[in-house]
Amino acid sequence: MTAVVEPPVARLAALPGVSTASRVGARAERARAAGRVLPVVPALARLLPEAGLRRGSTVAVHGGTSLLLALLAGAGAAGSWAAVVGMPSLGLAAAAEYGVDLTRLALVPHPGADLPAVVAALLDGVDVVAVQPETLQPAMARRLSARARHRGAVLLAAGAWPGADVELSCRREAWSGPSQGYGHLESRRARVRAHGRGAAARPTTTELHLPDSAGQVTPALPAPSLREATA
Repeated sequence: MTAVVEPPVARLAALPGVSTASRVGARAERARAAGRVLPVVPALARLLPEAGLRRGSTVAVHGGTSLLLALLAGAGAAGSWAAVVGMPSLGLAAAAEYGVDLTRLALVPHPGADLPAVVAALLDGVDVVAVQPETLQPAMARRLSARARHRGAVLLAAGAWPGADVELSCRREAWSGPSQGYGHLESRRARVRAHGRGAAARPTTTELHLPDSAGQVTPALPAPSLREATA
C-alpha cells in the first residue's frame, strides 16, 4: 500500500494557531454574517482586519476626508446609520459622489464644548460615528473609544487618536485628466497604508484610485518607477 504524504503546506495549516488565507477569509465572512463587521468597499477590504469595520473598534484616518467618506459609503450601502461630528467643511455633494447614503447620515457640524457628550450619545445608537478630534484631550478620546467598544459602534477619527485599533494613512497624488490645461478632472491616485495594533501583523499598503473616473474607489496599478517611466 502506498502511503499518502500530506503536502508541507497542509501539515503547516493543521497546526494550532496557524492561519491560512482561506481561514482568514472564512473568519471574515462569518464575522460579517454575524453582524460583527460592517462592510467596506472592496478596494479597502484588504486594509482592514476581517475585511471590514469591526464593531467596537476605533479607526484613525489621516490624509484628508476622501478616505473617510469611502469608509462611510461601504457601511451605509449595507443599511448602517452614520454620523459626522465637528466637521463643518464636509461637503454633502462630495459625500454623495463617494456613495454615502445621505438619508442615513446625521451631521453635527458645530458641537462646540459639547463634542464629547454628542459623540458619546451618538455611539449609543448609531453604527458609525466620524469625529474631528482636534479639540479632544487624550483621556476623553480613550473614554470615547471605550464607549464605542462597549456599545458595538465604530469610531472613525479624522486625524490622530490615542490608542486607535487601526491607523489608515492616505497620501494622494495629483489629479489626472486635463491635457495642456484643458479638460475635466477624471481620477486621483492614492497610496493608503494600514498599521496599528488591530491591523495585520505587518503594515499593509495598497494603491487606489480615490476616486476613479466614475467617482468610485477602485484598485490602481502601482505607479511606474522613474527608470520605467523614462525607458
